[in-house]
Amino acid sequence: MKAMILAAGRGTRMAPLTDDCPKPLIPLSGKPLIVHHLEKLSAAGFREVVINHAWLGEQIEESLGDGSAWGLRICYSAETEALETGGGVHKALPLLGDAPFLLINGDVWTDWDYQSALNTELGHALAHLWLADNPDHNPEGDFALEAGQVVDRRAMTFSGISILSPELWKGASAGAYPLAPMLRQAMAQGRVTGEPLNADWVDVGTPQRLAALEVRLQAG
Repeated sequence: MKAMILAAGRGTRMAPLTDDCPKPLIPLSGKPLIVHHLEKLSAAGFREVVINHAWLGEQIEESLGDGSAWGLRICYSAETEALETGGGVHKALPLLGDAPFLLINGDVWTDWDYQSALNTELGHALAHLWLADNPDHNPEGDFALEAGQVVDRRAMTFSGISILSPELWKGASAGAYPLAPMLRQAMAQGRVTGEPLNADWVDVGTPQRLAALEVRLQAG
């Protein structure tokens, strides 16, 4: 299974940290945020990773190179302008191939074991989502779990970690568009499964959350 890390966002909420540095390269506990993902992916047994980028993307390629430092092979999907999640994945599909892939939001941190993804099969589903307990900044949540199915009702927060089938983009076109409406359409067809993340998880979306996470990690 291949993995894709979303790294094309401008990171406006992280300003001024992202004025001259792409959000995935912001340091956390002594290394860039995206490197935490690369290390976990490598340890879990992943070998091929696709990373999309837009804002200051050349810095990401210069910093990470071909991925060999982590025993990975990294391919880059460069976007002249951010295409949002749906459009960004659509552009990267030629690099991802025809099999289901693991998709990770580059601006989250978790101690979750990515090997769990390798043990997950989609079957008839188009997507499998991991849902987290609601953080303070998203108290109502995004979706709900009902007997292993994800439904369009607010109860838990989408962690930004999922396994997706390229079939989800069947009939889709190029351009900038979000992923959520596509997921909701698949939910209406009963083709989105899910489970609780059951791990420490943080949406590192603001300098304040980054600082709080840094303190917590340094404290062990």
